[in-house]
Amino acid sequence: MGNYVAIAAKVSRKLKNLVDELEIKLGSVIRKALKEEVRRKAIRKLEERAKKLLERLPEIPDGEIAKLIREDRER
Repeated sequence: MGNYVAIAAKVSRKLKNLVDELEIKLGSVIRKALKEEVRRKAIRKLEERAKKLLERLPEIPDGEIAKLIREDRER
């Protein structure tokens, strides 16, 4: 367990009582929620980066792409 850290959060007493009453295992719930949030944020960050990179690329007309493909096939 040396590669783990503790994370604390304050919740209402009512919520904590419900968690206890329903026998919810907080550790697994928190880990799952954090993993999902990290995944969503990482994807969003990658999408933003890809969008910025695409904006920097020159726009190539469709006809030009077809022309380049034909020329390549003829070689």
